[in-house]
Amino acid sequence: MRCDKVLSLLGVCAKAGNVLSGEFQTEKSVKEGKAYLVIVAQDASENTKKNFSDMCKYYKVPYAVYADKDLLGHSIGREFRASLAVVNEGLAKSLMKHLDGITTE
Repeated sequence: MRCDKVLSLLGVCAKAGNVLSGEFQTEKSVKEGKAYLVIVAQDASENTKKNFSDMCKYYKVPYAVYADKDLLGHSIGREFRASLAVVNEGLAKSLMKHLDGITTE
């Protein structure tokens, strides 16, 4: 199942210290040019989704909406998370192969 592959890859990224989570850290990593992929939970607020969508377009960072807050959080060993950034280019590319609807513009 594709869902499990994405979440397990996120777990690997987190164990390797290549995931920043939470809105503040995610936003900071995008603006500092450290993020290679941003994932926002499907059940995040519309405002949060629009904020990250617009920011990622501006900074040209791939962006995807995936899973819910609980699944995203648990996949990286945390409580629920509405947003996270992958800060390793190779791992981000691996994740993008398994995600549909990636926006890179």
